[in-house]
Amino acid sequence: MRVALTILLPPLLALAADVPYPEGYRNWRHVKSMVIEKGHPLYEPFGGIHHIYANAKAVAGYRTGKWADGAVIVFDLLEAVRDGNAVVEGPRKVVGVMHRDAKRYQDTGGWGFEGFKGDSKTERVVGANAATACYGCHAGQKEKSYVFSAMRD
Repeated sequence: MRVALTILLPPLLALAADVPYPEGYRNWRHVKSMVIEKGHPLYEPFGGIHHIYANAKAVAGYRTGKWADGAVIVFDLLEAVRDGNAVVEGPRKVVGVMHRDAKRYQDTGGWGFEGFKGDSKTERVVGANAATACYGCHAGQKEKSYVFSAMRD
């Protein structure tokens, strides 16, 4: 499937290295949380606890469906650790970032994508593979401006 996506997608002009680490994102608006457990089709790449955060421009995008340049959505993925009868946050696996810049990232729906490994603010896990590693899945959400999540009131 990954090979087919690579052939169908346009070349990535803007490198994901342009996507900055989202400093202070845990002080942004919390959009939602979820847990992906064994048995889910996305468990291998994304198993764990997900917290989604949005900066002010992204909050406006969730509300209006119109995403201004500078909107940033963060996907904070942590290991899910069973502790007695509870599931608690374990070590951070990745900080995924969607950064809106319609001109710079026009080949990936106006969004730049990057992932930062664990608690590192510099170790990138997506890099130039954003078209296949991220946009390939997000392309299916074109009607929702390539965004999977929805904000809860």
